[in-house]
Amino acid sequence: MADTELEGYRRQFQEIRSQAAELTAGLSESQFNWRPGASEWSIEECLSHLVMVGQMQVRAIEAAVEEAHTRGIRGSGPFEYGHIDRFIVGLAEPPVRQALPAPKRFHPLHGQPITAILPTFNHVQDMFVLQAERAEGLDLARVKVATPIARWLKLSLGMGFQLATAHERRHIEQARRVRVKLFQSNGSA
Repeated sequence: MADTELEGYRRQFQEIRSQAAELTAGLSESQFNWRPGASEWSIEECLSHLVMVGQMQVRAIEAAVEEAHTRGIRGSGPFEYGHIDRFIVGLAEPPVRQALPAPKRFHPLHGQPITAILPTFNHVQDMFVLQAERAEGLDLARVKVATPIARWLKLSLGMGFQLATAHERRHIEQARRVRVKLFQSNGSA
């Protein structure tokens, strides 16, 4: 993969996959599903939310990549992105400056097992990597991709990948804080 921007996204998705493995290593099912408070998400819910949003993002990116290949929208970087693209990505980028409630369609079920969530999460990461590889040679600024926020809101493909990595880093950090609280409370799950 020659495009350094796409290579960076690929590495980020692989790193996020590794971080999720570290976060869940050695956890019992009750620890995986432990909530720090009634209105706070568990590690399971953080990862489950990323699966739900990620599946939608992967499908949108896949469709955009497919259409771009069909239409021959090629280009080479470095690419420049507009203010709106950067603003939207900035909202998702950690550290969290403003809490953004998840739309109801992305509220995860509580109580799912590690064996259901982690493999699916890993598969989503693998699909993001595959799409980054397939996007090689495309004009990442001109190709547009629908966002999970609203189908009518489209970002450039490069910023679509960046939004996905930012959103995932945001919730991996959230899950990391839950794990710290879990072990500070002596793992009382």
